[in-house]
Amino acid sequence: MLFKFTIISDEVDNFVRVIEINSDATFFDFHEAILDAANYAKDQVTSFFTCNEDWEKEQEITLMEMDKGTEFDSYVMDRTRLDELMEEEKEKLLYVFDVIYDRALFIELTEIVPDKTSKTPRCIATQGTPPKQLAIEDMITMPGNMNLDEDFYGDESFDMDELDHEGFGGINIGGDNPFGEDF
Repeated sequence: MLFKFTIISDEVDNFVRVIEINSDATFFDFHEAILDAANYAKDQVTSFFTCNEDWEKEQEITLMEMDKGTEFDSYVMDRTRLDELMEEEKEKLLYVFDVIYDRALFIELTEIVPDKTSKTPRCIATQGTPPKQLAIEDMITMPGNMNLDEDFYGDESFDMDELDHEGFGGINIGGDNPFGEDF
């Protein structure tokens, strides 16, 4: 049986990829097909999530084993077949390709083709440019990544000048400072 998945992004309006893949392929095979279709590097941590009809996350399928000591089912991409978690057309997945900023692609199982198979997963339709995949270096040097103005502290009336040189607003926290005057 062949699954056809349509992949879109909430970041790029005209981005669409359609991938067909055997239903008994693993989520890892699908992960690799998505990376190839989007021309993404294969060095990032990613996850799939099954979703309800409102795109709310349900079951996670991780790239690698995360927690062996949990009472909940744990799914790992290279050990979980697509047909184990996907059974009907219109079922939804999120593919989180940027776990730091929780950026994801939206995936829907748009067609199930019985009596047809494919030797390898393949992208059968492309449109638009995929959202940019950020490298670790991009995250570190991203402008505005850490905005440490008054709003950072959650209160617009916060005034950094109210803090003393120790950052405690003149509060005595237990007598003499054992670290000297500079602390």
